[in-house]
Amino acid sequence: MNENLKILTIQDISCYGQCSITVALPILSAFGIETAVLPSAVLSTHTSGFSGYTVRDLTEDLPDIRKHWEKEGIFFDAIYTGFIGSIEQLDYIKDIIDSRLKPDGLVFVDPAMADNGEFYNGFDQEFADKMGELCKLGDFILPNTTEACYILRKPWKEQFTKEEMIEMANELSKFTNRHVILKGYQNDNNEMGMIVLDKKDSSLDIVYNDKVDYMSHGTGDVFASSFVGSSLSGKSPTSAAKIAGELTKKSIEKTIDDPSHNYGVKFEQVIPDIYKLLKSI
Repeated sequence: MNENLKILTIQDISCYGQCSITVALPILSAFGIETAVLPSAVLSTHTSGFSGYTVRDLTEDLPDIRKHWEKEGIFFDAIYTGFIGSIEQLDYIKDIIDSRLKPDGLVFVDPAMADNGEFYNGFDQEFADKMGELCKLGDFILPNTTEACYILRKPWKEQFTKEEMIEMANELSKFTNRHVILKGYQNDNNEMGMIVLDKKDSSLDIVYNDKVDYMSHGTGDVFASSFVGSSLSGKSPTSAAKIAGELTKKSIEKTIDDPSHNYGVKFEQVIPDIYKLLKSI
């Protein structure tokens, strides 16, 4: 499916809880992509719904890991960033992109730092400004509306009109000069949509999925990882967004009737659908 492709994903490891690397690694591998990991931090659990969790910041390890890879001549066809542990890591990640990405490689940035109008614990506007600079290195950026507003320094609100979403996507594309997949639009038909702006041909599409009334941690990671895998499988941004949206929705549907499973979604159960979706979309 993706013979000989190698991708590096840079995000945290939550030892318990379905998010970040524990989502990205199996999903990308299921797309047939050899996946290397660079943990930004190690947490005992993820940060949603748990208290007293432990955090090991790995900022100081990143430069030595890069140096070792340089010594070994290790390069990647793509780099995909998710949850970053500290603002200092962003400069180290830029160095890794500059030195370890193949000349024709792709960069995917999921600016995982905020949702529902608020920063995640430990992040602030300074971090968002720095994340905006990292987005300029990405070929594809995948923010939700909260992250987009912080990057653009715009006020956030719970509901944006279609016209406002399109305007925000265009602003992000002008700011970063990159492809934009903006998540978080809801229409009057109870559908969740995302704005897909393809910078290559200046096309803009809206991709819809039926809304599932269930809130869970890790759905953004399922979406981003599925989008990356689909893109590296040769799909257009619009098709990749459709596949990612469908896999995310199916993951939620597998989880919604199990109240004890409140720490993520059962994405493992929809991995067999990847090949079928790649063939049909």
